[in-house]
Amino acid sequence: MVYLNSRDIAAISMCAALWGALNLVVSPVFWQMTKLPFCCDLIGFTCLILSVWWTKKLGTATAVGLIATVINFLFRPGAIHFLGFTAASILFDITTRLVGYKICFGKPTLSGISLIGLSIISGALAGSIIGSLFMNPMIISKVYGTVFVFAGLHALGGLMGGVVGFILVKMLESRGIAVTELE
Repeated sequence: MVYLNSRDIAAISMCAALWGALNLVVSPVFWQMTKLPFCCDLIGFTCLILSVWWTKKLGTATAVGLIATVINFLFRPGAIHFLGFTAASILFDITTRLVGYKICFGKPTLSGISLIGLSIISGALAGSIIGSLFMNPMIISKVYGTVFVFAGLHALGGLMGGVVGFILVKMLESRGIAVTELE
């Protein structure tokens, strides 16, 4: 019995490639202009939500995060901070499964609250890992004050990515594009 079919693999591949490409092109420019870390969260959680909505299978977000990490390391080998997003992808994968896909992608109010909330929590985890393990402590203290502020900015990126991902999924559903029709 095959767990991931060809459509699942296509969804994982497309979302991971989108995250990797946008992270390579857009995020560094945004970071250099603003020194604010939430662009990569916005991109990442939008891609994670879309992929999990498409497949509704455990392991999807983890696979997207791992592939995006490989893409990131292939083109920017020194950007080890992306491992924080890998961990956030795993957390997002586990928590969406624990909350349940029917809740995460069912009624608009519950799905919005759950997807946005899980994106915020996962973004905060990414920021905590990146800020405490991969950032220069002098930069953290001078620019952000504490790791908690840096994690909060990543949580803000999770909020934005959660909102964009939720809206994208609801727009696709309102246009009659439903995963059940694809299978």
